[in-house]
Amino acid sequence: MSDHVPRTVLDSLNLGLHQAMHDDPDVVLLGEDLLDPYGGAFKVARGLSSAFPKQVLTTPISEAGITGIAGGMALRGLRPVVEIMFGDFTTLIADQVINHLAKFNGMYHGQAQAPVVIRTPMGGRRGYGPTHSQTLEKYFLGVPGLTVLAPFNLLGEDPLGAPGQLLCEAILRGDSPALFVEHKLQYLLKLHATQELAEYSVSVHHMGVQFDRPFYALRLKSAPAAQITLAAYGYMAQLALDALHQLAYEDEIFCELLVPTQLAPFELAPLFEAVARTGRLLTIEEGTFSLGWGAEVLARTAETLGSGLRTAGRLAAREGVIPVAPNLEAESLPGTADIIRRVREMV
Repeated sequence: MSDHVPRTVLDSLNLGLHQAMHDDPDVVLLGEDLLDPYGGAFKVARGLSSAFPKQVLTTPISEAGITGIAGGMALRGLRPVVEIMFGDFTTLIADQVINHLAKFNGMYHGQAQAPVVIRTPMGGRRGYGPTHSQTLEKYFLGVPGLTVLAPFNLLGEDPLGAPGQLLCEAILRGDSPALFVEHKLQYLLKLHATQELAEYSVSVHHMGVQFDRPFYALRLKSAPAAQITLAAYGYMAQLALDALHQLAYEDEIFCELLVPTQLAPFELAPLFEAVARTGRLLTIEEGTFSLGWGAEVLARTAETLGSGLRTAGRLAAREGVIPVAPNLEAESLPGTADIIRRVREMV
């Protein structure tokens, strides 16, 4: 393996794939246009077909076929990684995931495992329009037997960086299918090193059994006690962190940000502890507002804390198609200014 230090989320994910394929020859990557020099639509697979030519399979355009083949490989003892070029196309693999991969363990009483990791870029803000800009992971969050993961752009303690470490461990140690959600604008985000977050207190709660799925809590070190808890994941967590900073210095409103890297199954103990202190919770996501991740987080928090949750709010995308025009797209998706406005209303 290279001693290259990852600088971006893209670097980190690429290193995580390299590490997984280096450590286990049973790791196989399948997807469209993966071979070098192209290396996939967002270049996460760059260099892999050159370094591991027998472990990278470029495929026809058939998302359901790719995922079905991966399921068969997993049943025979391999550890397939599927790249779905755009998250919108996860609608085409729903049958394979929901009715097959996620059910094998339960149907066969633990005697059949399908450790398939399905990677896909979600989200908008690139002008790709209604069918290439959606955030659809909420449709998979309630599937029994399926793990849903989303990295955060921290460097972490591992040389792969936190996103690459999460991906590598999911590939090598998971024993069930996983959907790994990567936001398109996350790819080029710089990884936050510890020294670059010097003004923040960063707590890491280590969740999970087979492999570590960190749950991060961030707040300004010099700030008074937080008045509100923000919960967000993926790229929206970065926007929430920007809002946290602005709210403190411009409005003297102090927040604590909770960032899970496992969206399903729900493990929310650190969030409950934070909300018990602040009494206020705002969930932030890029998926559409109705019946989303935030709604379930708020419901579970209310069930757990009762009257301890005094004020609750949700921020999400508008209901409707995502426009191509940049100004209209920006209006349809939640941004930093929207987070700041909503927190002001709640506090």
